[in-house]
Order: sequence, then C-alpha cells, then structure tokens
Amino acid sequence: MAPLPAWLRRVVPDAQSLADKDVDDVALAAGAAIGALDAVVRRQARWAGAWRQRLALSAAAATAKQAGRTEDENALRDAVLQTKLGDDVGPAGRMCLGWRRLAARPAEDLLTERNLAAVMEEFGYARDDEAVSDLAEDLRQLSASIGMVGMLTGAFMAAERHGFGRTFGCWLADVLLAQRLGWTYVVPLLGTEATFRVGTGRPRRAGIAPAAIETNFDRRKSLLAAQARAALRAIDLSAELGRRAEKLLAVAPKLRAKAADAVVERLLSDDAIVASEQIAGMSDRGLRRLFDRLVELGAVRELSGRATFRIYGL
Repeated sequence: MAPLPAWLRRVVPDAQSLADKDVDDVALAAGAAIGALDAVVRRQARWAGAWRQRLALSAAAATAKQAGRTEDENALRDAVLQTKLGDDVGPAGRMCLGWRRLAARPAEDLLTERNLAAVMEEFGYARDDEAVSDLAEDLRQLSASIGMVGMLTGAFMAAERHGFGRTFGCWLADVLLAQRLGWTYVVPLLGTEATFRVGTGRPRRAGIAPAAIETNFDRRKSLLAAQARAALRAIDLSAELGRRAEKLLAVAPKLRAKAADAVVERLLSDDAIVASEQIAGMSDRGLRRLFDRLVELGAVRELSGRATFRIYGL
C-alpha cells in the first residue's frame, strides 16, 4: 500500500491546534483522509476482519475510559474471549460487544430497530422501544436528505435528543458514514478518538433541524478533525496488520497440522483467538502446538503476556 502523503498528515489538526483552523480547511482535510481510507476499505483485504475488530477494541477501550471504567484493551479482550457464551462480561465487556457488533455485521443491517435496541442495552441503557423507533426514523431522515457533514453532526444530535451519550453518537455516525460510502462493513472510527468533545450530552426535545446542524461550526470542526485523525490512525493500523498478515499467509503452506487453514482464517478475521478455541478437527493440544509454531515463525503474537490462558492474534 502506498504511504500517506506527508501533506495530509500535516493538515489534519490535533485537538490543540483546532481552534486556529477554519472549518472549511478542516472539512477538506477530513475529506482527503476519508478518501484515503476508502481506498483501503475497497481493497477488501483478506485480513480486513482482524483490522476492523482491532479498531473496535480500541474504540471500546477509549469509550470505556470516558465512561469512568478502568478496563484497558487487555482487560476487555479477556472479558470477551475468556468467558463462555451467555456469561455476564460486565459493563465494559458489554460495551466492547457493542463495538464488535459494529465491525462484524453488514452496515446495511445495523440501523434496524432490532440492532439499535441491542446496542443500546450493550452500551448500558434501559430498553426503550419508543425511543428506538423514534431514533430509527431520525436516522432514516439523516441518511436520505442531508449532506455528509450535516449527517455526521446530526447523528450526535439524534443521540442527544433521545437521551443517549457521546459513545452512541460515535457508533451511529460511523454507521451512517459507511452506508453513505457504500462500504459493506463499518470501520470503527470516532469511538477511537479519546480527545474530542461534542455537545453537552443532555437530551434535546426538539427535532433535528438541518439549518441548526449546518451553523454549528464548533461541533462540526471538532467532529471533522476527530474523524480525520481516526481515519489516518486506521490507515496506519491497516498497513501494520497487512504486513503481519502477509507473514502469516507466507508460512501457512508450511503448516502440517490438521485444520491449520481454519485457524489461519480465524486469525485473519478477528482481533484474537484463545488457545482453547474450539476448532473443528483440531485438539486443544494440537492448537497450542500450532500457536507455538506460529509464534516461533514470527507469524502471530501472544497478546496476553501470560503463561496460561493465552490469547493470539496478528
């Protein structure tokens, strides 16, 4: 993949320099960054699932911290991977499941009332079918009748209007972006940005007014800059994981273990898998030996740093 041009990294503002930037300049930088990210997405790389899920984990860690939680990426990975299906993974773990949902399910399905209700509960809100129905209608209007910048800010205003916080706004904005650009799957972006602030977090009673959206310059600048920074970070991660995936694919033909191909595909499609993962045709001992071999070859990494209950990924 061609490296990002130096000028693009220079023009994307950080949180400290944002106040000195004109909103049009920030919009131009964000558009260029999203355009570069779009090129990465459309490559449909074999390891894209691992990339999106790694970004989902970053988003979960950042938003958990903003919510006052202490769990970092390692703790969240443990909560999701080291528990049995149906077990309670805790508030931060459920938040992580919400971000994993974003990265795993087709973008066109994510704004159904069923999915909105599920992610609302994963983010810690009590189920409210009326609010979900109203929110789904607001999002349909945003998706169909407003420009890209208004759609981005409108996602947060819709979340606020129904009493939801910044994390849900980030989730919604990422979905709307993916749908507008025609991506099959969502790339988690705004949730990974720990430094930007938007709105008051208080619910709004009035409906979404496009004119109000278009004149909210501070909000627009903050969101556009955050989106641009997140896009560049996602591109950098794609390059890093791409190199690691190439090494894994290079050694894959040398693996003699039964079901080794299935293990390679799992590693390419998810953030990480546990050493006790149930793989058809592979015993627990055989899987551990395969992971030891892959680590020895430099094709995967052990991510937990533990001697037991190990976790492996690109």
